[in-house]
Amino acid sequence: MENGGGLSRRFIFGIGVLFLFSFLNVWAGPQRKTLKPLPRYWVVLPASTRAERSVIANFGVAIEEVTSTTVGGSCDYLTLSRLKQGNAKILQSWPIELLPKVFPPRDADYHDYGETAADLAALASANPDLASAYSAGPSLNGRSLWVLRINSEVKGNGASARPGVIFLGTHHAREHLSTEVPLLLAKHLVNQYAKDPKVKALLDSRDVYIIPMVNPDGVEYDIEQNDYRMWRKNVRDNGGGVLGVDLNRNYGYKWGTGGSSGNPGSEVYKGPAPFSEPETQAVKNFIESHPNIKMLLSFHTFSELILYPWGHTYDPVPDSRDRAVFEKMAKTMAAWNGYRPEQSSELYIASGDTTDWAYGERRIFAFTFELTPKSMSQGGFYPGAGVINGTFQANLEPCLYLISVAGDPYGVLR
Repeated sequence: MENGGGLSRRFIFGIGVLFLFSFLNVWAGPQRKTLKPLPRYWVVLPASTRAERSVIANFGVAIEEVTSTTVGGSCDYLTLSRLKQGNAKILQSWPIELLPKVFPPRDADYHDYGETAADLAALASANPDLASAYSAGPSLNGRSLWVLRINSEVKGNGASARPGVIFLGTHHAREHLSTEVPLLLAKHLVNQYAKDPKVKALLDSRDVYIIPMVNPDGVEYDIEQNDYRMWRKNVRDNGGGVLGVDLNRNYGYKWGTGGSSGNPGSEVYKGPAPFSEPETQAVKNFIESHPNIKMLLSFHTFSELILYPWGHTYDPVPDSRDRAVFEKMAKTMAAWNGYRPEQSSELYIASGDTTDWAYGERRIFAFTFELTPKSMSQGGFYPGAGVINGTFQANLEPCLYLISVAGDPYGVLR
């Protein structure tokens, strides 16, 4: 969201495609309700093993930072009370409302919902032979989950025989850097098609889908009134001032089997049923209607990790060949971005997430990237605009790699 006096360059450019906004029905979006969530807290607890971390996750804490001896994460008041009643050793806790706030001018390079939609529309409008922008479905409040499809052969939502790859951003509202990386990837692929033979060769043989913002309502709520709310979930009104469902605990495969919560106030509230939220329904329906998708990458922040299934169990994926593919791809990509590759549950048990569903139900090779920074002390969810380009550059080769191997994922073993 832009701040300060005068018109931003993106707003000026956006006027040029205003007519396209009207056609796509994405400008300002529906009116937001005034929502006031119950207090939330940041907590630090001792934990040195995945089992200890999983116990904490099962209490309903959204674990975000892992060290060799502790975890840090966010929780609601009820979860904090349960931790205390369970005699958990809470090393630190403080209200999230006391964390640094205000969307500072230095963060104006981050994209809100309108700016993201405008940039996707502009890319499609300027490159009609290569890119298409359309909606994967509506959010809870009626905002579109916008897709940029990059395919030099098929336009719009038509079927393609080419191997497909999908990149997803911002399941969690406060993870704004996870919007920027897929958005920059979209721009790079479209703008380099006529300049870089490697990019052209990839796009002439692949079908690439990019959804930079899966949780648009949550994003807008997090930065509403130019404040950071440190909001994670969507904005489902659960009643009594209790808001939100964790979209990355709402997918159907092994839903609710650990590392999520049935408490609507929890930061990891799984929702009342699998795919109860329109945002996860939209992703599910989109992927199921595109059976050519062979590869998925979901961007999150933070910790600098490359994660792959399973998350719901400590057991590895049972197919030894698939497991070898996951391990080989993760190690290969880690050599480029310097992140730590591991099975998701090595951190802690978490069920109902995107990658477990994509692989468990669709046999898509699915990864999660936890982007920069490594820790809360280095900026956490709000590391500033200065990290955007460097984070994208660090992850460009891994993204190109996933596009390249989508035609034959098992080929990485040869």
